[in-house]
Amino acid sequence: MDTAMTPTTPITTPFAAPAELTALLGHAQAPLVLDVRREAKFTESPRIVCGAVRCTPEEVEAFARSHSPREVLVYCVYGHNVSADAVAQLNAAGWRARALAGGIEGGKPGSDDDADSPADIAAWRAQPVPTVAKRPDWGVTGEQASRWITRARPKIDRIACPWLIRRFIDPRVEFFYVPTDQVFAEAQRLNAVPYDIPGAPVSHTGPHGELCSFDALLKGFDLHMPALDALARIVRGADTDQLALAPACAGLLAVSLGMSALHADDHTMLQAMMPVYDALYAWCQQSVAGQAESHSWRL
Repeated sequence: MDTAMTPTTPITTPFAAPAELTALLGHAQAPLVLDVRREAKFTESPRIVCGAVRCTPEEVEAFARSHSPREVLVYCVYGHNVSADAVAQLNAAGWRARALAGGIEGGKPGSDDDADSPADIAAWRAQPVPTVAKRPDWGVTGEQASRWITRARPKIDRIACPWLIRRFIDPRVEFFYVPTDQVFAEAQRLNAVPYDIPGAPVSHTGPHGELCSFDALLKGFDLHMPALDALARIVRGADTDQLALAPACAGLLAVSLGMSALHADDHTMLQAMMPVYDALYAWCQQSVAGQAESHSWRL
């Protein structure tokens, strides 16, 4: 048989719905998220998907070769050819790649041949993937790792903020802990953003400082997710001695102080507390979804 005439099976791009990606975000085993929009579209957009790493379409093949294969979700503007090409290149290199259905815009409306159906667009936009505002003033655009610096001996806010940044804003982030009187000088030397210290771009706000730096990050990145809002109340109450804000505030305070007593090294403390915040966030997700689980010794 002439092999040139043998029918071939078209390659189908695997997709993930926006709601599926939203459910995966914020967890230690979440997939890598790659922003593969063409340069002009990326530049003109003020937002990126939570935790996205920027990779131009021209760089995808080299990126795939230079990094260890893992699960990855890619997105472009509408989830069409640019995403499909990136998925094909990544999967050919041994990755487990899927495209975000509808892209960052939630599908392409109109009557063009490549427009998405009104039903698909409605479904994607009903539960859009969470995004954050680009903050070039804070070094956060998805194009490079950001740097953040704060006071040594972290307890609550100075651990919660790194958790939030690493899980939802910049997975490649670098953190520095230094003595209080060195924060601003070291911030300038290291080109890092100071946080959780008076006079920093990210710190406590409100008449009595009752809104903590975790709240300031959510506002500064225009990040809105019900589970994160619930977690913010717990962090705020534990960090500012407003333990009545949520029942879990006292528990977070106790665990944080206990972990601090166990770990003299600040980065070891951060690593030890990351699973605690992962668990709190998972619990908040269940709570806002109406799936809160009760427990007694009989169950």
